[in-house]
Amino acid sequence: MPMFQPLKRDGLIGFEGGGDGQVLDLDTAVKDGVLGGVNGGGIVDEKLDLKKMIKELDLQDIPSVFICPISLEPMQDPVTLCTGQTYERSNIHKWFNLGHLTCPTTMQELWDDTVTPNKTLYHLIYTWFSQKYVLMKKRSEDVQGRAIEILGTLKKAKGQARVHALSELKQIVVAHLMARKTVVEEGGVSVISSLLGPFTSHAVGSEVVAILVSLDLDSDSKSGLMQPAKVSLIVDMLNDGSNETKINCARLIRGLVEEKGFRAELVSSHSLLVGLMRLVKDKRHRNGVSPALGLLKPISVHRQVRNLMVSVGAVPQLVDILPSLDPECLELALFVLDALCSDVEGRVAVKDSANTIPYTVRVLMRVSENCTNYALSILWSVCKLAPEECSPLAVEVGLAAKLLLVIQSGCDAALKQRSAELLKLCSLHYSDTMFISKCKLTRTIH
Repeated sequence: MPMFQPLKRDGLIGFEGGGDGQVLDLDTAVKDGVLGGVNGGGIVDEKLDLKKMIKELDLQDIPSVFICPISLEPMQDPVTLCTGQTYERSNIHKWFNLGHLTCPTTMQELWDDTVTPNKTLYHLIYTWFSQKYVLMKKRSEDVQGRAIEILGTLKKAKGQARVHALSELKQIVVAHLMARKTVVEEGGVSVISSLLGPFTSHAVGSEVVAILVSLDLDSDSKSGLMQPAKVSLIVDMLNDGSNETKINCARLIRGLVEEKGFRAELVSSHSLLVGLMRLVKDKRHRNGVSPALGLLKPISVHRQVRNLMVSVGAVPQLVDILPSLDPECLELALFVLDALCSDVEGRVAVKDSANTIPYTVRVLMRVSENCTNYALSILWSVCKLAPEECSPLAVEVGLAAKLLLVIQSGCDAALKQRSAELLKLCSLHYSDTMFISKCKLTRTIH
């Protein structure tokens, strides 16, 4: 950690530790960019609140000399100890109140516990943050004004001009929070949503969806998007658009599904499910798996959707990708498969998938309690449906030993009870001696 020590050399007040060791005066340090100041910077009039600026800017590339070694946060009231080390005043006082009489950085014993305000460093910190803050505000005003201009253009633009305007607006709202707020506050959501319809080109539709998925939509906005013609267009783009557009469509529909007034028939679509399964199986673009499964989860609670999922062959496809999924996506996929097991057709489809039992047994006690819960529920459903066929197969791939682990673990009581019931069901097809031999843990651990 550099040592801050006000000093005078060649008539200039400065401090040590300014990058490559040179002595800096306040104007030069910020103006010349030694501490990352913006161009044209001088001393900003001290009317802005430093704490507010630090909070609103939330910067990651703050010069290390501005950071308190104790809290690792920017200093607002830097003070220097007799050792030359500088800290935030409140933090060093907390250190002293704990009974420490040493310098936290060097661990030197202090011969004087007086703290001296480091005014030079304070002014450097204040000026650096002030200039960043003023620049941010100016940029925010610029993008807010441009966003309003584009919204006005969209009300009358046609053809390629409309596509260009939407593309620019997309770039602005993705990059700037204030632009997103401005679009919403200026009624831009209704303007943009109105561009979605049965005759909308995919070039326009993809830009519209990309903008909408970036905004914080209220209930009225979501209700307006639930029109069948708009949902139909979004589903078409989910199937035929670019990978980015497909992902945006899945996310936008998920936002609609979570709304109270949502109707299940809007997603009871063969085309929607086919598009989602393509995203799930796409090996070239794995970033689409989570959005697709994230939408399949809430729509799988509707029976008509589950029936369609079975008819499009979603069950074996979901089962076969289980080993390749990360923990978050695995939990989503298991939830969907468990939901499918709530219907006879779904249970049969899950049972008939060749890898259901080995893949779900493998998940038990390996990922999370939720995954174990869903996997156990799936295994219970298929073993209960066809005990003579499924129970021996499950035991052969190590289910009995895994169930004993669940019972002996700190899992939920209901989960343990289900494990005990499934263990009893599996034991019916073996003699006591034979079943005990199947419960050895060595094979399961291997």
